[in-house]
Amino acid sequence: MTVIFSKKCEYALQAILFLAAQRTRDAVSARDIAKKLIIPKEFVSKILQSLTESGIVASRKGKHGGFYLAKDPAKIILIDIVAAIDGMNIFNNCVLGFPNCDPNNPCPLHDTWGKLRTMAYNMLTDQTIDQFKQKTLKKLTDIR
Repeated sequence: MTVIFSKKCEYALQAILFLAAQRTRDAVSARDIAKKLIIPKEFVSKILQSLTESGIVASRKGKHGGFYLAKDPAKIILIDIVAAIDGMNIFNNCVLGFPNCDPNNPCPLHDTWGKLRTMAYNMLTDQTIDQFKQKTLKKLTDIR
């Protein structure tokens, strides 16, 4: 169940973590990424194109083409991926979708959501993708 991020963003995070966990920095095809993560290839391709436009991922065409990280994994924070795919509105908008929700005119979940939102934002800005390499490798071996 998606709670905070769109499915597209979840897949983007998985794809970036997958690329960061590769032993080499060689390009990986969208087909191989989709197969390993069990995500439709067309969806992976669109996500990776968006991440290429944002400068997080780079691509190479040709026989040995595919996608690879455009930056050092230690310089990519999780919020970069969230911002590139879902944008930052989740951290600014009302969780219930009420217009004009603010501290002076709060929705029923405003205070509780505000605490959770701040915790999520801090976690996403404090963590780089290289910090998850070992956990990602373990998770990838658990798939299938």
